[in-house]
Amino acid sequence: MGGQPVRWGILSTANIARAAFLPGMRAAGGVAEAVASRNAESAQRYADAHGIARALGGYQALIEDPDVDAIYIAVPNTLHAEWTIAALEAGKPVLCEKPLTGSLADTGRVLDVAKRSGTLLWEAFVFPFHQQLAGVRAAVAGGAIGELREIHSDFHFRVTRPDNIRLFASLAGGALNDVGCYPIRLAFELFGTEHMSAWGTYVPGGEGVDLETVAVLGYAGGRQLVLSCGMNRSYDANTRLLGSDGEIRMTNPFHPGDADRFEVIGKRHEVRAAAPPGEPSFAPAIRHIQAALSGTEEPRLLAIDTALPTARALDDLHLVMRPAPS
Repeated sequence: MGGQPVRWGILSTANIARAAFLPGMRAAGGVAEAVASRNAESAQRYADAHGIARALGGYQALIEDPDVDAIYIAVPNTLHAEWTIAALEAGKPVLCEKPLTGSLADTGRVLDVAKRSGTLLWEAFVFPFHQQLAGVRAAVAGGAIGELREIHSDFHFRVTRPDNIRLFASLAGGALNDVGCYPIRLAFELFGTEHMSAWGTYVPGGEGVDLETVAVLGYAGGRQLVLSCGMNRSYDANTRLLGSDGEIRMTNPFHPGDADRFEVIGKRHEVRAAAPPGEPSFAPAIRHIQAALSGTEEPRLLAIDTALPTARALDDLHLVMRPAPS
């Protein structure tokens, strides 16, 4: 990168880019070089509203743009594979929204291209880069709660617009794909292994999706993840890590703000801030990505190393989940 800021291209005009990616990118010192939409007019409106230097009509134009160094992809889940592969094959590093794709088969295809091309790819689970998870890891490794046995994790929020893409099975929407994937990734980070069994039940709604889901994943040694996710009630990301000698309570393990904390209750008791004051949730991940692209840090938490366990768990749960009695 020659010491210059990373110039980002934003592939789609999704709300997540406005609300999460752009604040994190700017806090990390990146540049919003261009945004692409399916038509130039909507891209221009988005660029004007959110301080992005240029607007492009069509996603391929963004991928081919020589002034774009890296691409953030936030199209609907069913389009992740197509445009991530196109960017990787063009040699553009990618941060792709979670889940990496809408299916296990597509995830395998994307990861094959990432391995073959050698182009760097990250899935936009940003919480593994946070200071909070580092503190939690240290507490667990230090025996503060004994052996970690269970994770109980919620992720709920409200969807009110009937045209929201999360409400359409044809776009790989649904609560499990959209937010249930977060507890699954958290369990992989903390248990360090893939699940061995799966069970789930859901409340159907929208256009063929799960509006609310409760699921259990079993891991080696009798450990469990119990997750609850949905799009039908107020924001909630409370999570408990239950050990043989205590627990850790996290008010928001995934996108912590200034008011969020994690509390260790066990052999010692302490309460810590989840994030530095005023730090956008995406900032630590983007800061690392930019350092990796500049050559000052070795790339870590790449999708080729982390994405398959989540994709396999989602696939297994979709196969076994049954509708809740009405």
